[in-house]
Amino acid sequence: MSELSHLALRGASFAVGVAPAARRAGLELAGEVIRIAVTEVPEAGRATEAARVALARALGVAKSRLTLLRGATARDKLFRLD
Repeated sequence: MSELSHLALRGASFAVGVAPAARRAGLELAGEVIRIAVTEVPEAGRATEAARVALARALGVAKSRLTLLRGATARDKLFRLD
């Protein structure tokens, strides 16, 4: 996983593209979008939660500090760091 702790500023927003049901999990910074591949299937928010956990780990913050602003059922999501 990438180290994104330099981006962990209070109030920062993160545009995230999620690839659910991937063969292997991963995270990369592609321009201004963070691409996250998760092995979870996109059912009942499982892939979204896995993406939030992966993003929090890469940022070095608690997952409870990340709020989903947009994209609960979409591949493109917007998270805010509280």
